[in-house]
Amino acid sequence: MPDVYKQSFKQNYTSNIELSIFNCGLERCAPGHAWGPGIRDHYLIHLVLSGKGSFHSGDRTWELVPGDMFYVSPNQLISYTADSQQPWEYCWVGFNGACAHNLVTHLPFTDAEPVHRTPDPAGMRRAMEHIFQSRGMNPQDEAAMVGYLYLFIAALMRETGERKPHNTSSSSQYVLNAIKFIQFNFSHDISIDDVAKSVGVSRSHLYRVFMSNLGKSPIDYLTEYRIHEACKLLRTGGLSIAEVAISVGFFDQFYFSRVFKRAMGMPPSRYIAAQQAEAAPAETLPADSARPE
Repeated sequence: MPDVYKQSFKQNYTSNIELSIFNCGLERCAPGHAWGPGIRDHYLIHLVLSGKGSFHSGDRTWELVPGDMFYVSPNQLISYTADSQQPWEYCWVGFNGACAHNLVTHLPFTDAEPVHRTPDPAGMRRAMEHIFQSRGMNPQDEAAMVGYLYLFIAALMRETGERKPHNTSSSSQYVLNAIKFIQFNFSHDISIDDVAKSVGVSRSHLYRVFMSNLGKSPIDYLTEYRIHEACKLLRTGGLSIAEVAISVGFFDQFYFSRVFKRAMGMPPSRYIAAQQAEAAPAETLPADSARPE
């Protein structure tokens, strides 16, 4: 039997709230190796590369072989186990973010039917390996990983279209259109009434579809997005706090500071100081103080 191995990467922090990699990797499992029963707090997709194993969700069990893919959504109770004679080798990617729910509605998976047999296992393997090979903690690494994740999701979307018609639900489409409106207009003095009007629904209906699709209200999403953009501007150090506030749609600096502190646990001034301290090179100790006592 080939040697057991595991190569994985887990991201502990991300500045990308729209779509971000939680973890990714490749593994050849030991015989009978199992995970669960348990739940994940992110979306997770595996591709079986070799060997066999089983995936259990709800009251159903699927026996999987190379070319099979299985999907896990957040808070779904699942377990999976490598075969005792021919344990599987698989690759995986876990992801989350404000856009994740809308994207997965286009994929060939549902909670009731979480298994998909890809007609292009080699292509899917390459797409997932690109994500893993781009891993790293720098902003450029994160951008590359998310870029390859989008390409992987796009490939799966094409397979969805070939497998069956799959239309985005109207509620998901309202949320997606509202998010687009917010991302293009957050720097202006927009209200949730403006967002609802832009997608053609009432304010109360927009609230309901946001809660059902994202688990948060439209005003919470708008606020989080503005604070996310404010953090990026504050890190550049080129604008005053008042200028940053106006740039992200807050026209009262003191209100902006209160909202920022509630979201980030510190006021903007402390956030700037913390970023500067983190970026500053460590001071070199004098030769005498470097010697042990």
